[in-house]
Amino acid sequence: MSKTTVFNSDNKPTLEEKKSIIDFLFENLQEYGDPKSDIEKAINYALKETPSFGGFVLVSYINDFIVGAVVINQTGMKDYIPENILVYIAIHQEHRGKGLGKQLVQETIETANGNIALHVEPHNPAKHLYEKLGFDSKYLEMRFNRKK
Repeated sequence: MSKTTVFNSDNKPTLEEKKSIIDFLFENLQEYGDPKSDIEKAINYALKETPSFGGFVLVSYINDFIVGAVVINQTGMKDYIPENILVYIAIHQEHRGKGLGKQLVQETIETANGNIALHVEPHNPAKHLYEKLGFDSKYLEMRFNRKK
């Protein structure tokens, strides 16, 4: 059985816990991941460590080891843009297929105030879980990325 902790602007992780969450996400997002620096930015945003609307980080533990994590950033918008974006979700490789992802998404839905958007690759197996839990595809996302 797993235990979930909610970290937010009122209950921030220690520096060691934060590093563990970043490392966990980096290692377990695999091909759907980002650099550690980007993961840290999303977590900082969720914890309001930068000027932001905030959000939260859900971390699931078994015997004090991280087995799953979710990062939610609030958008500061409503209706035309969902109030929340699920930026990252990852389940440890050894714990996939055991219902932990479903549990974390359900806890995320219960914890978040307002609607939630997420981006998922079309071939990502988690897409089916999101659809079962009520997420639908409203748009095809397109981005213009400025060269740095």
